[in-house]
Amino acid sequence: MPPTDVRTAPTEFLDLFGEGMTGDLLEGTADDLLDGVRTPWEPVRTPVGTFQLIPIRLDRDLPLVHAWMNDPAVAEFWELAGPRHRTADHLRAQLDGDGRSVPCLGVLDGTPMSYWEIYRADLDPLALHCPVLPHDTGIHLLLGAAGDRGRGLGSALLRAVADLILDRRPACARVVAEPDHRNTPSLAAFLGAGFRYAAEVDLPDKRAALMIRDRVLRDVL
Repeated sequence: MPPTDVRTAPTEFLDLFGEGMTGDLLEGTADDLLDGVRTPWEPVRTPVGTFQLIPIRLDRDLPLVHAWMNDPAVAEFWELAGPRHRTADHLRAQLDGDGRSVPCLGVLDGTPMSYWEIYRADLDPLALHCPVLPHDTGIHLLLGAAGDRGRGLGSALLRAVADLILDRRPACARVVAEPDHRNTPSLAAFLGAGFRYAAEVDLPDKRAALMIRDRVLRDVL
């Protein structure tokens, strides 16, 4: 299974985003759940280059994301390998949803090189399995190319994205993640990005390591 399942939107969040909206924030929407990540957020300087999250557009980005999902090293933990429609269904569930989870490309110095999901952890199935705080914001990440793994990019980009979330979402006190507890490279990347290993959590599809970056410890870790 992918990191978390995308649930059907509750009634109070239905129809926030119109049919066919795949990245742009609807003008005048008052209840944007992630404070504008769909617009998208601005590029930032990082130690590894200029980085930006670009909301996924299915017609443009599906072939690339599908190829990444079929990399065996990715498929082991995301479990979205297979025909293109399987990846499309996973993306479309978020794009057509209420905005609680936004899929993005990570673009480094102009090159798409990673896939991200920024999500409201307090509105996610994760909240059924461990304590979360209002406005806790979650991250899922995969690095697309094998050559980008194992050389510190993950930590640098995770820190940058966590900082973006804390800067753009003042109500968010914690950035959280729940990688598979067996995924040692992922755990090392989160620890290197200033997250702490808070607990192990049994989710329906995996045993996860709950990683947390606290706003109050932002300048310490």
